[in-house]
Amino acid sequence: MLSRRSAFKAAAGIAATATMGVATGAQAADKVVKVGMDLSLTGADSESAIRTGNGAILAFEEANKYKEVPGIMFDAVKFDDGTATAGQYDPAQAATNARKMVSDKNYIAALGPQMSGAGKAMSPILSEGNLAIITPSSTNPDITDPKFAAQYRPKGKAIYFRTVTTDAYQGPNMANYMAKTVGIKSVYLLDDSGAYGVGICDSFERRCKELGVTVMGRDRLDPKAADYSAVLTKIKSLNPDLLYYGGVGQAGVKLAKQAYEIVPKMVKAGGDGILGTEMLKGVGFPAVDGWYATNASPHKDEGDKQIKEFSDKFRARFKDSPDDYTLTMYVAARAIIETVKVLVANGKPVNRDTVRDGLQAVRMTQSLIGPVEFDENGDLKNKVISVFKITKDPSKPLDSIDDQYKYMGIAPMS
Repeated sequence: MLSRRSAFKAAAGIAATATMGVATGAQAADKVVKVGMDLSLTGADSESAIRTGNGAILAFEEANKYKEVPGIMFDAVKFDDGTATAGQYDPAQAATNARKMVSDKNYIAALGPQMSGAGKAMSPILSEGNLAIITPSSTNPDITDPKFAAQYRPKGKAIYFRTVTTDAYQGPNMANYMAKTVGIKSVYLLDDSGAYGVGICDSFERRCKELGVTVMGRDRLDPKAADYSAVLTKIKSLNPDLLYYGGVGQAGVKLAKQAYEIVPKMVKAGGDGILGTEMLKGVGFPAVDGWYATNASPHKDEGDKQIKEFSDKFRARFKDSPDDYTLTMYVAARAIIETVKVLVANGKPVNRDTVRDGLQAVRMTQSLIGPVEFDENGDLKNKVISVFKITKDPSKPLDSIDDQYKYMGIAPMS
């Protein structure tokens, strides 16, 4: 099983992005095109950011090394949307990053962000500049929902593409799994007040009600707060079968620790925001044991020859293992590369307008995550949700996601 988050030892890869085009041998006649890469490199999700970003670095380094696009060199430039004040992603910083990209016409596309809150802040700005972005991990459905087009894509065209599916599937499909596979009959929900956490809880809750699962209550956590014992004590008195958390690591780590103290026997689950080393290192065993989590993409292990070859290359370059969102980021970068390749082959200019239109029409049948095709709103047509469970293997390193997260299968579709 591919691991899902990295340690800081991969940071050297991220640092290389600012001069990638020059560093990998651009010739005087080559046109250097910029691709912005927005990640949460500061705060609670920084380890995930490093691992995810390195997937794009590998893709662009390969394209430059082998001169895949004649006359074109790619320069991936990092942007950090995390701040020390927020302790995680900061929507205001994400908006600033988007404005910087849009103001420089050398940016033909962007990658990221990790987080939906950042995506909501960036999307209208990128729309105004017609700068397409592909996210490997942000899953809030509102950003690409045509009902909210006036808010998130005011210029009309889709500019927010995804190599993951959305929480319109991640939440409901996990509700299906909890009800039909685990057998839960009642649930209490907590979210961390962020766009992702609120959205995935909303969709999980709606599907639970459709399935006849009793929703016993819902509360919102302050991710900066230290003590969640009051709400957990209330949940204990209600005794639901399941505690479901929608959110990311800043609140998730503290919640998991305290939930073990107050409701140790209760089934606990969340989305992809708690799928990572942050949980293993920050919570530790036995408190983290038994938590379920989802991933908004197909899971591929190294029994697949193509995945094995990619993993070997990734380890050689970064001295670490890739995760599922490393794959979705790599594939996102490959989509940009393939789009530019087609433009050059057809004698068309390479700019943000032609790249946006090319991404809308892209068809990748042999990617690491299976077929990649975007619908008219930018959403990935593949809607697979993968389920994992933290299951302690004492014979292996306890902070190893490869060894401590067990792949349970695909969540049933709604």
